[in-house]
Amino acid sequence: MEKYTKRIMITGGAGFIGSHVVRRFVTHYPAYLLINVDKLTYAGNLENLIDIENNPNYVFEKADVVDKKAMDELFLKYKITDVIHLAAESHVDRSIEGPMEFVFTNVVGTVTLLETARKHWVDKEPHVFYHVSTDEVFGSLEEEGFFTEQTPYDPRSPYSASKASSDHFVRAYFHTYQLPIKLSNCSNNYGSHHFPEKLIPLMITNILNEKPLPIYGNGLNIRDWLWVEDHASAIDVIFHNGKVGESYNVGGLNEWTNISLVHYLCQLMDEKLGRPAGSSAKLITYIADRAGHDQRYAIDAHKLDEELAWKPSITFEEGLSKTIDWYLDNTEWIKKVTSGDYQNYYTKQYHNR
Repeated sequence: MEKYTKRIMITGGAGFIGSHVVRRFVTHYPAYLLINVDKLTYAGNLENLIDIENNPNYVFEKADVVDKKAMDELFLKYKITDVIHLAAESHVDRSIEGPMEFVFTNVVGTVTLLETARKHWVDKEPHVFYHVSTDEVFGSLEEEGFFTEQTPYDPRSPYSASKASSDHFVRAYFHTYQLPIKLSNCSNNYGSHHFPEKLIPLMITNILNEKPLPIYGNGLNIRDWLWVEDHASAIDVIFHNGKVGESYNVGGLNEWTNISLVHYLCQLMDEKLGRPAGSSAKLITYIADRAGHDQRYAIDAHKLDEELAWKPSITFEEGLSKTIDWYLDNTEWIKKVTSGDYQNYYTKQYHNR
């Protein structure tokens, strides 16, 4: 273990965002050992990392962050120097149906990790506990304004409440125990390997299969969209150069109403599939709005730009085109993750975060 300069536990590394973070760190930092810890729930899939699974600086451990004994054993086994914590239950609709799972994973799991790190990091070596969170903790915006790092928390769903609680615990461990934490809150991500219950991958797969495209309410809810690989690069920058004890907002500076996004997606899909213009848009179906549906999210990422010189690398149009191409080239992946037990939930056509 000593041959590696860092031994980083990445929790939730088999999931959507986590797999992109793992891949980036494994390929960019051969002197680091990356330990991917994932429970492998419905959204965790080791096929997301098949291209790097044999790299010498990568290992996978199936474990639940709520399991204190398992976390303690992993810290001992790998002499963990740092944590990038992404493991979380993340879908709003699921949290409305069953909030307790979100409390266990997102709150208890985070505190379990914090306690484990506090127990083991008693040496004088530098450590980082990096907690990756969401902009949903800030609540809902009106037509103007942006979420900043100073925006008061105002969570509106069981999911966002669980993430807000975990954020508070992370900051409390910094102030109470001087645990070296970093924290970021990110806007909606999109890109490859996204489980098809979220808006963009659901619409792509439903258009591909000529199924209805369900839109909550009037479709005018607004989200700020960020390419997942840009989020991974932001996590990289914050992990290495962000200030201990600080939080950073990560956003795409890219607001779309849900209905405008779906119409644009339909246009691109018609072009790529060689279908007559307007074919996919005919599949749009309005459904009853979700309970507590936040109207607008918008991130002010100036702090990250000014202090750490980070900006999104590509436009939304470029990123969305790349995303569609990946799903069209990986229809077998879609079939696998939406088969069996997954299919029962997927067919409910839930989408937005």
